Amino acid sequence: MQENPWATSIEASNFLGVSENTLELWREIGYLKPGTHWRSAPISQVSPWRPEVIYHLRWCKEEMEYWRSHDARIVEIAA
Repeated sequence: MQENPWATSIEASNFLGVSENTLELWREIGYLKPGTHWRSAPISQVSPWRPEVIYHLRWCKEEMEYWRSHDARIVEIAA
């Protein structure tokens, strides 16, 4: 059985070595694309106006590596 590639914000931030706030910033500025790198969690939410976000770990990591290879300082942007 294939492992689930989607992870919570906490799991993604630990896997990628960045904070949850950094992941949110990358979504806002367009580094991480909706439907590809992240999506709303498929569970019912207490706060429908701010649904939980889940991330595709491999695709997020590939995107980070792409921006780093092009000299973008994506980790420092959130500082």
